[in-house]
Amino acid sequence: MKKRSNVLVGLDIGTTKTTAIVGEITETGIDIIGIGTSPAKEIRKGTVVNIDSMVESIKTAVEEAEHMSGCRINSVYVGISGSHIKGQNSLSIVSIKGREVDEGDVKRAIEASKAIAIPVGREIMHILPQGYVIDGQEGIKDPIGMSGVRLEAKVHIVTGATSAIQDIVKSVNRVGLDIDDIVLEQLAAGEAVLSADEKDLGVVLVDIGGSNTSITIFSEASIKHTAILPVGGNYLTSDISTGLRTPLGEAEKIKIKYGCAMTSMIPKDETISVPSLGGREDREVSRQILGRIVEPRVEEILNLAYNEIVRFGFEDLLAAGVVLTGGTSLLPGISELAEQIFDMPARKGIPIGVGGLSDIVNSPAHAIGVGLIIYGNGQLAGDSVYRKTTNVFGNVARTVKKMFSEFF
Repeated sequence: MKKRSNVLVGLDIGTTKTTAIVGEITETGIDIIGIGTSPAKEIRKGTVVNIDSMVESIKTAVEEAEHMSGCRINSVYVGISGSHIKGQNSLSIVSIKGREVDEGDVKRAIEASKAIAIPVGREIMHILPQGYVIDGQEGIKDPIGMSGVRLEAKVHIVTGATSAIQDIVKSVNRVGLDIDDIVLEQLAAGEAVLSADEKDLGVVLVDIGGSNTSITIFSEASIKHTAILPVGGNYLTSDISTGLRTPLGEAEKIKIKYGCAMTSMIPKDETISVPSLGGREDREVSRQILGRIVEPRVEEILNLAYNEIVRFGFEDLLAAGVVLTGGTSLLPGISELAEQIFDMPARKGIPIGVGGLSDIVNSPAHAIGVGLIIYGNGQLAGDSVYRKTTNVFGNVARTVKKMFSEFF
């Protein structure tokens, strides 16, 4: 295998699986050339619970991606999420003394926005600009070249638990990989599945993972709000296991194969085979019963997401509606149920704007992995949409790697 300088890799470490996706940067865009997956149970609510098992999971996924792509992977963009992630808006003001705003002024304004109270044990992950104000004139996206006396920067700041990110960094480094950047998963998923028009008009991205549901609100081409709810697809599996009296592993298979978010869409005479506990014989159960187990939990998750939107007053700003990603969004009927709950258009988010093996990653479950590659390409290209997006967690990753190398 050879190392290619025009290759980027996204590493999505989820609750149920680890996925490595390889993208090749070409003159016409991004081609997906490899993907590897490995089962994982080492992440709970965004926190590593078994580093050794996580290392093996990452190693397996990366090796599979290397084999498919034919190139050696040396560094990755890593996604991070979990209940320890918090987001808040901030406003900073700097003086520009009646001259034209330059890039240094913008950097000063963004840097000043970090002057907020951060609890011990937490670090700033991202500073995401929302817009600028010059002498009271609002709605400015790029102030460079404009004149004034005072520059204000409105930003969304994302913080995470230092210990949680350090454990992920250790796991990746133990596989022998460098970390290009650590990226909020919702930010990455948004790059993969949302169009520029949706972000501008207003859209909510609901990513239903295994143990968490992430909510990201975009409006006027910037992130206005982020939140993470401590409930996800694993709760569905647990409900099915309890309700149908079947092992968890079998419940997961039943959810994937027969699950439906709206019982009304299931034929009344359809039955499914359900493995029993304790070695008893399989049972034939009406699929409608499964629907009556799944639908209330999905409805609960979507209602929690809607209540979060209403709580912060964004429900009237989402002209583009709802976009669903994550493995649970593959359930039939979930888009229709979301439309009823949110009272706005809803669709499943599928990665767009990539070529190559796009048919393999053509699923909401791969939104984060593909989005990490798109994000990384934007960082390297210096595109304006990324130029003022600041990730200050790289220093933590480098520090952990240095500490780690001293002991191994």
